[in-house]
Amino acid sequence: MKKYLIIGSGFSGAVIAEQLSKNPDNKILILEERNHIGGNCYTERDKETNIMVHKYGPHIFNTDNEGIWNYIQNFCEMIPFVNRVKSIYKSEVYSLPINLHTINQFFKKNLNPREAKLFIENIAQKNIVEPQNFEEQALKFIGKDLYEAFFFGYTKKQWGCEPSELPASILKRLPVRFNYNDNYYNNPFQGIPKEGYTSIFEKMLDSENIEVLLNTKFDESYDLSGFDHIFYTGPIDAFFNYKHGKLSYRTVFFEKHFSEDDYQGNAVINYADPEIPYTRIHEHKHFTPWESHEKTVYFKEFSKETEEEDIPYYPKRLSKDLEILSKYETEKEGLEKITFIGRLATYRYMDMHHVIGEALEIAKDFI
Repeated sequence: MKKYLIIGSGFSGAVIAEQLSKNPDNKILILEERNHIGGNCYTERDKETNIMVHKYGPHIFNTDNEGIWNYIQNFCEMIPFVNRVKSIYKSEVYSLPINLHTINQFFKKNLNPREAKLFIENIAQKNIVEPQNFEEQALKFIGKDLYEAFFFGYTKKQWGCEPSELPASILKRLPVRFNYNDNYYNNPFQGIPKEGYTSIFEKMLDSENIEVLLNTKFDESYDLSGFDHIFYTGPIDAFFNYKHGKLSYRTVFFEKHFSEDDYQGNAVINYADPEIPYTRIHEHKHFTPWESHEKTVYFKEFSKETEEEDIPYYPKRLSKDLEILSKYETEKEGLEKITFIGRLATYRYMDMHHVIGEALEIAKDFI
């Protein structure tokens, strides 16, 4: 019999546990510091409206990997869902990602795809050859006007710093399209689990050789000697008790509101004006259009720097962070029997399908 310890019950920890549990001789213990499984993907029914709420913000499952798409459907019925994000700037509603409709509406033109492409090429800043930061990447792609309308204010609110301080790679996830496709994602497989994400985790962890301890925080005092291997999914700096300093993350918090019927007519609307304090509003009944609800619940989302009691969401990866990270990476190399896995433990931005794919690959070495 082999004993495994997993710290965290988000997708990284749950997938590893599910894969290891296939061997009846494996015994898996999961430590989860929150009072529920599922990490930031946790969903629950709102008590007043019965709407399925994504407690830590919207999660739309999307991937270009058919194997991962098939894997996740072992644990749920995935209903096709297209995320059509809108953005409000100076009291006008636009479609995101920037597409042909956005361009024509914003500049009050009637361009076809070829004309729009030439138009954007002409307003883009050609003197930027190798963008060194987020702002330069945007200016190189779409020029000053579109950048200031849809990215400058929103980005400052979301990240709490000047866009010029952020790496250019952040913007590579936001395409510009020269057609009327307003699907936020490019991936061919997109959906939302019919019964919410929590039911996925419940099925993944439903095994006699998996034990989950909720409300149990892992720290350096925990005895690791009895385990054959440990999988750690928490913040890498916390594992080492911040000996080289804290890495910077952004966190989000939500202001909950109710309305009698339909508040905004869409799942997600961004607020690009810098003077509006929240970044977006999500109305959760629109994530389940197959359900019917008389009332509605929506959330204004705010972003701030992560403090001690906050849940870290997005690694900032500023230059000072990468210097600190390199020291923790060196510390990590000297450890045996411990695998660091997932967004927080590797200090990378990862979507759900990336996390699942990484966990499946790592688990192969232990099955």
